[in-house]
Amino acid sequence: MTLICASSVLMTACSSTERNSNTPEGAFAIAEEFDKGERYEEAIRRYTEVKNKFPYSNFATKSELAIADVYYKQESFAEAQVAYQMFKDLHPTSPQADYVQFRLGMSYFQQLPTTIDRDLSLANDTILNLSDLIKKYPNSQYVAEAKEKRTATIKMLAEKEEYIADFYFKREIYDSALGRYEGLYRNYGSLGFDKKALSRIVISAHKIDDKPKAEKYLKILAADFPGTSELKAAEKEMK
Repeated sequence: MTLICASSVLMTACSSTERNSNTPEGAFAIAEEFDKGERYEEAIRRYTEVKNKFPYSNFATKSELAIADVYYKQESFAEAQVAYQMFKDLHPTSPQADYVQFRLGMSYFQQLPTTIDRDLSLANDTILNLSDLIKKYPNSQYVAEAKEKRTATIKMLAEKEEYIADFYFKREIYDSALGRYEGLYRNYGSLGFDKKALSRIVISAHKIDDKPKAEKYLKILAADFPGTSELKAAEKEMK
């Protein structure tokens, strides 16, 4: 070439033109250059061309995964979720199956809201997909982070349940509060909510005159958390 590309953007363009886009290797390399240069829209377009022009090449498969990765890098997590799911469905025995499963779960995780008072409908999909990784690929390098993110997601659901239970309890709607606190205790044990849930179950049950239930959970609270302020609050209510 006789011209010197001065800027990094032009360097990417110049080096790309030197490659042969009529071969799967060359076309993929061009797409990779745009990808590395963070020119993501162009990278997706180029990876898509590889898929379309060379559908039976292994570079077509590489491009499918690369497209999902580009969506993830540009934080288009809904699009990444779809792309990883499609790759998983089309290539279930891929050597990168654990990575794909992890990124699929993380694509759902990244779409979760930052506060519990918003829609958490994607939480179950997050838990399901991260659990699939942990179960199917127990030796994967991604398991530790998957477990961490799964626990964080479960805790978000627990905090949401606590939030709703507290809402009813503060407004003295004790029958609704009782059901929510029971769900919190039953479904989200060992996450730090047990003392409060048990205490509020006792109080709510007592308020609606369900003495057998109040006494049952008071015994559990006394056995598991003796001497706590939550136990004292429940015992005071029962007097």
